[in-house]
Amino acid sequence: MHVGLGLPISDPAALLDWARRADAGPFRTLGLLDRLVYDNPEPLIALAMIAGATSRVEVQTEVLLAPLRDPVLLAKQAATLDRMSGGRLVLGLGVGGRADDHLASGTDLRTRGRRLDEHVALMRRLWAGEPYGEDCGPIGPAPLRPEGPEILFGGFQPAALERVGRWGGGFLAAAPPSWAGGLFDTVRRSWTDHGRAGEPRIVAQVNVALGPDDVLADARASMGAYYEFSGRAEDMLAGMLTTPAQIRTALAQFGDLGADEVMFYCYGRDAEQVDRLADLLP
Repeated sequence: MHVGLGLPISDPAALLDWARRADAGPFRTLGLLDRLVYDNPEPLIALAMIAGATSRVEVQTEVLLAPLRDPVLLAKQAATLDRMSGGRLVLGLGVGGRADDHLASGTDLRTRGRRLDEHVALMRRLWAGEPYGEDCGPIGPAPLRPEGPEILFGGFQPAALERVGRWGGGFLAAAPPSWAGGLFDTVRRSWTDHGRAGEPRIVAQVNVALGPDDVLADARASMGAYYEFSGRAEDMLAGMLTTPAQIRTALAQFGDLGADEVMFYCYGRDAEQVDRLADLLP
């Protein structure tokens, strides 16, 4: 089972230090979340910088809120990053649920699921080299593979899980082991129902902070501010893993459920957490 890192969002300038440490360590993936009406770095731009500062790790949006974006421009941006990173881009996509994000982007919150499906269908056509339409030609550059970068879908609702079998390469699960197993099973059924060969890639996510008290306090403050809108910030903070024993247990549990990768999602800015977390891995 692979392990990746979800990068903190509160200090964009620190991300290259995180990235270089991770690239030299045992981690497979560096992920970055997406919001519009929030003080976070834009993920495609930030991951492009990270890809240029590293040579090995995959760079992953986790998740990019595709319904907020123009799909043609997104297809071009993703293909460019895919080509320039040597195929290291993983495009994690989701619909988002914040009304303010949709207000700022001029999109309709109520149609976000349908828009995501339409976006993916159009991007796949463009990546395959097809023209945009009768009066508009192809839009390059071509990604490394005709089907484009690998797409993972995040979410919890039935429509989101079904999307994995229909469109995706796998599933991003921001759920604890206690109820992630049911989501994994549903995604695998969707995969089979759509006649897909092989199995979906399952990527779990767990919130962690590892270090002295000031590191934990920084992580809790950042994570609490991020989830304040949900009214469940305290519940989310209660699920943050802060000891080596807790983190090792979660890894073992996700391994037993058949996860292919676990993302340690970090909200604290201290980059020495990269090394502390690396020391926990076999």
